[in-house]
Amino acid sequence: MFFEIIIFIGACVVLSWLSKSLIKTLVQIAKYLKWREFIIGFFVMATATTLPNIFVDVNAAIRGMPQLAFGDVLGGNLIDLTLILGLATLFSKKPLKAESKMVQGSAIFTAVIAVLPLLFILDGKVSRLDGAILLSAFIIYSWWIFSKQERFQKVYTTSKKTRSKPLELTIFLKNVVKLIILIALLLAASQVVINTANFFSNSFGVSLAMIGILIVGMGNCFPEAYFSIVSAKRGEGWMVLGDLMGSVIMPATLVLAIVAFISPFEIVDFSPFFIVRTFTVAAAVFSIFIIRSGKEITKKEGLLLIILYIIFLLAEIFFH
Repeated sequence: MFFEIIIFIGACVVLSWLSKSLIKTLVQIAKYLKWREFIIGFFVMATATTLPNIFVDVNAAIRGMPQLAFGDVLGGNLIDLTLILGLATLFSKKPLKAESKMVQGSAIFTAVIAVLPLLFILDGKVSRLDGAILLSAFIIYSWWIFSKQERFQKVYTTSKKTRSKPLELTIFLKNVVKLIILIALLLAASQVVINTANFFSNSFGVSLAMIGILIVGMGNCFPEAYFSIVSAKRGEGWMVLGDLMGSVIMPATLVLAIVAFISPFEIVDFSPFFIVRTFTVAAAVFSIFIIRSGKEITKKEGLLLIILYIIFLLAEIFFH
């Protein structure tokens, strides 16, 4: 048992380290291709921090364990909305600002998307139609972001000292090769996470969904936790909110849609999802309230978010 725990922690650390390396590689490739800086700052970062979810959850679906993927998405979303957002606020020197119309609108969309998968399991199954709806939600949000230029101009800026020139073609090709290698390593690490999660499920007699909610969801949140805390220390509050919103939206729409397309599944036992559903709704409503009311997140509110996640953990342990 101890050996499997060490393997699981090691695999999660490797996933986090690989994701951090992948972020740097993707940013360099994006700059060479002359993509907009907002795409580098928002979509690239959020996509990179979501990669552990993509690899773990898609592999779980292929191997016939979609409940593990579903639990990972729900658990990860709750952690992003409470624990990580709260920690980033505490590490930030100033309250996290949320004044722009883009952030205000994204906050509402993020809260709705966080709750949307919970509505799909009310009929006891997640079908390919549900997957199509989730994919459509992701496309609609992406269209909304880029439909008007004022929504993303002046969002991510770099100083003249840090702004680099376009990379040479040879360096670009090296980054592409590095990207392929990192993706292969991510795939291998995700297989280890799935194997150990399955072992924990069998050993403790706990459902794969619960393992996904409590263990895999926490492990897959390491990249955004690292990125959010570092960005908060640097005073880049909008980067924190952008990354966390993307880290909620992408797994709950794009990743879960892929899982539903690959392996539609039924929910026989709703007990693993009852508590996480309740706290996810509470976290989503609370997040909208603090962002829309004061248009910033203070340290006091961040502490309340952390306490909310601690109460969730205690409720899960006590109930089960």
